Amino acid sequence: MQICDALGVGRGITSVIGAGGKSTLLQVLVQELSGSRVLTTTTRMLPIAGIELLLDPSEEALRHALAARGAVCVGSPTSEAFGGVTKLAAPGLPLQTIAGLADHVLVEADGSRRLPLKAHADHEPVVPDGSQRTILILGASGLGRPAGEVVHRAGPFCALAHCGEKDMATPQRVARALAAERAVGRARADVIVVNQVDEAHGERATLARELAAELRALGDQTPLYAGSILHRRLERL
Repeated sequence: MQICDALGVGRGITSVIGAGGKSTLLQVLVQELSGSRVLTTTTRMLPIAGIELLLDPSEEALRHALAARGAVCVGSPTSEAFGGVTKLAAPGLPLQTIAGLADHVLVEADGSRRLPLKAHADHEPVVPDGSQRTILILGASGLGRPAGEVVHRAGPFCALAHCGEKDMATPQRVARALAAERAVGRARADVIVVNQVDEAHGERATLARELAAELRALGDQTPLYAGSILHRRLERL
C-alpha cells in the first residue's frame, strides 16, 4: 500500500506537522499522488529538490506551470538559509486560491529546527483553514534520549511532561506531553506517524509500540502508524 493511501491523503489541502520527517513525507506524497500538486508552507521550508520552484507566482503563472510540470513548489523568499539554500515562507496567493488550481496542496505547517521531536508554542502549528487532512510526525530517533538534545522547544515539552531537560524523552513522557497539547487544541491531527523506525522488530519499533500504548491509555484513539517514510513502510499499531 502506498503511503498516501495508508494515511488517507485525498484531494484538497493536506497539512504536515510535528518533527522527524515532514520534508520526507512531502517528497513521498508528491511522488505518489496523481494529478496536479503544489508543495508549500505556512511557516518556513526548504525547496524540494527536483520540483520546480515558483516564487510568489500569479494565478496564471501557477496554472501554466501545473499544466506543464504537474508538480511545483510555491513560496515567498526569506532571508533565512540552511546549507546555502534559501528558505521559503508562505506564498502571496491564498491557499484556498491555490487549492482551486491544484488537485493536491501539500503544506508544511510546522517548524522543528531539524530535531526529531517538538512541543508547540501557542501560535503553532499553523494549519490552514480548509485542511482536509492533518498528519502529525514524530521522529523515533528522539525517543529515549535527553529531552534537551532532541526536542524543539524543550522547555515547554518538559513542563508538559513533568521532567527536566536532562531527563529522557521516554515514550511515556512524549505521550503525556502530546496528550496535554491536544487537550488544549494544539497538535490536533487526523493521523499520527512515528517515523524513523527502520526495523520492524528493533529498539525503535519497541519504543514506538510503547508510545502507541501510552497514547491509548491516555484516551487518544487517533490512528497511529510506525515505520519508515523514506523506505515507504508503515504499520498500523
